[in-house]
Amino acid sequence: MEKQQKYPLGAEQYNLFEEIGSGATATIYRAVCIPTQETVAIKVLDLEKENSELCKIAHEAQTMTLMDQPNLLKAHCSFVTDHYLWVVMPFMAAGSCQHIMKSAFPDGFEEAVIATILREVLKGLVNIHQHGDIHLDVKAGNILVNSRGAIKLCDFGASASLFDEGKRLHGRNTFTGTFCWMAPEVMEENEYDFKDDIWSFGITALELAHGHSPYSKFPSMKILLKIIHDAPPGIDCEKDKKFSKSFRKLIESCLKKKAPERPSAQQLLKHPFFKRARSSEYLTRTLLKELPSLEDSAKESKMKQDMVIQKKLAEVERGEIGRHKKGVQRLEFRR
Repeated sequence: MEKQQKYPLGAEQYNLFEEIGSGATATIYRAVCIPTQETVAIKVLDLEKENSELCKIAHEAQTMTLMDQPNLLKAHCSFVTDHYLWVVMPFMAAGSCQHIMKSAFPDGFEEAVIATILREVLKGLVNIHQHGDIHLDVKAGNILVNSRGAIKLCDFGASASLFDEGKRLHGRNTFTGTFCWMAPEVMEENEYDFKDDIWSFGITALELAHGHSPYSKFPSMKILLKIIHDAPPGIDCEKDKKFSKSFRKLIESCLKKKAPERPSAQQLLKHPFFKRARSSEYLTRTLLKELPSLEDSAKESKMKQDMVIQKKLAEVERGEIGRHKKGVQRLEFRR
């Protein structure tokens, strides 16, 4: 049996390059492991900044290291240097599905691509749920694609366990996740279980179809009210004629207001819609052929941000301080 490659546990063993992603609690960099010259991704978390979330951070690092399923992003290793936690992960060269849509497919993907991506995500969810965990943040931004078209579900920072000291819990009632993708029972802070991921999966299906989530144009409070009180979103038969009846039915089954009425991930894998799914090579041909590299996209994004900052600073220097002072402060903070 081939010996598993070991990754060094020390910051001095890695060269960090450009930032390729960031979230509420971490920054992700492209990096090279010096001893092996392998390109990796490194997620860096500031433990002093996030000291109130230490248990959550520890759970994420442990979960990522223990994951052993082809469609889940497994961390190579993690270690602490100074007051930072470094999580060394495989480098997913194409980035997230959200990044791919923003870069080349602003109106969403074709149905065969959606079926292929969602089938692989479901395989990952089956594994998570079988181990008694809930992901709690399924969305296009957490679905990664590598240079060969392989799909991996990532970001287990919000994930919760349904087990406590060996005893299975009936559900959770912690308010967590990302607003547009949250299930009604999570919004209402009622008890929930793995069926919450199925709601988020249905919203993600719509996101991949349209290039954005159904509620993306609304402020947070409006999103909350719409999810709780409005009928679930779906595929409009008149406006979205390019999508099949089986895709519409898949989404309808996921977006049931009552969680027990939603299918399990295992049941969804048998849905007729997934007969449309293709191979990873198909994704490579259709999605990645003309896609700019993650490094180039990161550099372009940084250049645009710097241009905005310079423009605001120039306006301040010209005496337009009153109008732009708050905007500049926000931009400086973001830097």
